[in-house]
Amino acid sequence: MRTNPANLAYIIPNIFTAASIFSSIISIISSINSDFVQAAWLIMLALIFDGLDGRIARLTNTCSRFGVEFDSLADMVSFGVAPALLMYLFIGHEFGRLGISVAALFVIFGAIRLARFNVMTTKIEPSVFIGVPIPTAAVFISLLVLLFNKYSLGQDYGLVIVIFSIVVSLLMVSNIRYPSFKKVDYNPKHAMRFFVSILVVALTIFMFPIEGFSLLFVLYLLYGPARALVLIGKRFSKK
Repeated sequence: MRTNPANLAYIIPNIFTAASIFSSIISIISSINSDFVQAAWLIMLALIFDGLDGRIARLTNTCSRFGVEFDSLADMVSFGVAPALLMYLFIGHEFGRLGISVAALFVIFGAIRLARFNVMTTKIEPSVFIGVPIPTAAVFISLLVLLFNKYSLGQDYGLVIVIFSIVVSLLMVSNIRYPSFKKVDYNPKHAMRFFVSILVVALTIFMFPIEGFSLLFVLYLLYGPARALVLIGKRFSKK
């Protein structure tokens, strides 16, 4: 009995989704074992696998309803439970019930974000996200942990991580729009400027990996509220 290669092609994206879950499980175990640096990097590894599964599915034309649901459930573990546990065990437990509430809030709002995305994905333009994507929020928490661990800031400024966790949780369920970069129209006229920008960013991340990635994610998180404020300002100026 021969196996249709086309059927096997549907398995490939799901393998990367499973790899994302596996990375997050190891991240959770690392957090429990107080290896917070490894736990944070594993969440970022899960982000890479999560990005690859969708792109491979589109490139091989093997998108399926099962793959969409599997990816959504994987995101709940990789970018909901794993970062919430990382935040709580790294610093949140020192704030008692507040730390527990913030960790729970991140997971609950992350689940709402994923559910809303699944419902609205056919109703909005593919170049825009409504609310911060849960992978972005998860990696931002991971980068905060890496930064605070590197500079030993946890004892004195641990509340900052808790506050930022609340902020990104609220941004996930907000109506603020963020670019998705899934369909980017590159203007040939700006090719050199784009190349120079990418080169500068790449070199910055090469020299300062944690700080460079943190800056990128902070700018992305700020972009949504800044854009919304500009639009509100324009509306008021027209009245």
